[in-house]
Amino acid sequence: MGHPPDSPSALAPAGTTAIPGLIPDLIAGTPCELWDSQEGCGDNPAKWGLQLSIYALSPASTPGPRWALIAGALAAGVLVVSCLLCTACCCCRRHRKKPRDKEAVGLGSARGTTTTHLVQPDVDSLESSPGGAQQWGRLQLSLEYDFGSQEIRVGLRQAADLRPGGTVDPYARVSVSTQSGHRHETKVHRGTLCPVFDETCCFHILQAELPGTTLQVQLFNFKHFSGHEPLGELCLPLGTVDLQHVLEHWYPLGPPAATEPEQVGELCFSLRYVPSSGRLTVVVLEARGLHPGLAEPYVKVQLMLNQRKWKKRKTATRKGTAAPYFNEAFTFLVPFSQVQNVDLVLAVWDRGLLLRAEPVGKVHLGARASGQPLQHWADMLAHARRPIAQWHPLQPAREVDHVLALQPRLRLHLPLPHS
Repeated sequence: MGHPPDSPSALAPAGTTAIPGLIPDLIAGTPCELWDSQEGCGDNPAKWGLQLSIYALSPASTPGPRWALIAGALAAGVLVVSCLLCTACCCCRRHRKKPRDKEAVGLGSARGTTTTHLVQPDVDSLESSPGGAQQWGRLQLSLEYDFGSQEIRVGLRQAADLRPGGTVDPYARVSVSTQSGHRHETKVHRGTLCPVFDETCCFHILQAELPGTTLQVQLFNFKHFSGHEPLGELCLPLGTVDLQHVLEHWYPLGPPAATEPEQVGELCFSLRYVPSSGRLTVVVLEARGLHPGLAEPYVKVQLMLNQRKWKKRKTATRKGTAAPYFNEAFTFLVPFSQVQNVDLVLAVWDRGLLLRAEPVGKVHLGARASGQPLQHWADMLAHARRPIAQWHPLQPAREVDHVLALQPRLRLHLPLPHS
């Protein structure tokens, strides 16, 4: 049974086309009846969905207030939309992560390279990049230029990661390009790859010469009976550094120079000191690497006290050789109370064809020495009554004389320890 066409239930909303008899029949019928009804369903799914919706909203099938049904429908709609949005976001993220995963698996080395720039490189990254500057370690320096005295103060703070794979005995040598005869050597640090120097040296450089001056710091591995092994080198052009303020930075060390500067030779000798008797014994063993043109080389041993010449001895000459062997011993009486005021200088001289002797190179030892000679002197005092032998590179004679700043000679007679 249906309602008359003019019934209020059959009124259609404005802007829509009413289908006569459709809505009243949908409201009055049941779902099964609607499904079986060819007019209500037919082959059109849209009509079937509309029928179910109207049936659900009909007062006969849905008990309770209508506003609650509308609120529930809205909540269900919001929940469905939220689920759809979450699903879409997850799909987008997976789609973006796939290229990164492929890149991480296929380019594992690229990830290590990026990490090297962000954090401190480890041993593996250093070994995997041969020829890189970081495999030689790092050096911390402080630079301060005094415009009044026109001196630059170079502070050697510390070094790190000098050479992976074993310990060394490092020391540093500092020089500037404008002063070839002036350099500073630190003391030797035993068995470490991260030595702490904490030493400062000064170089007199005119302000106009700063742009063309290069600071050179060389690190060596100290060895007693062979040539010292270079560990790394830093060449810093001072023209590229802002010296208006005190600077303290870490600098990467580069590989040592392919060709070392020409050396004047090396001298091997041993030192032995007995505190109870005050006997200082110097045994000149041999020399090597001297200039082949030397006619008659010999070694002069000189002892000074309070910057004044005191005693000297010399070996016999050796003709026509660049590697003379001497093996001669000399003993000096030095009271233990004066041992810190004594300077010992061993110099290789050559007597030329005109019988004029000239110094080839010198080695300065004592409390005022630096670098390897100072370490040799300290080892002698630490191991009393025991000879300590070592090779030393010869330094230019002018450089050693400048450090000593010799005064006129005086004849001094020191008391013996027992007196």
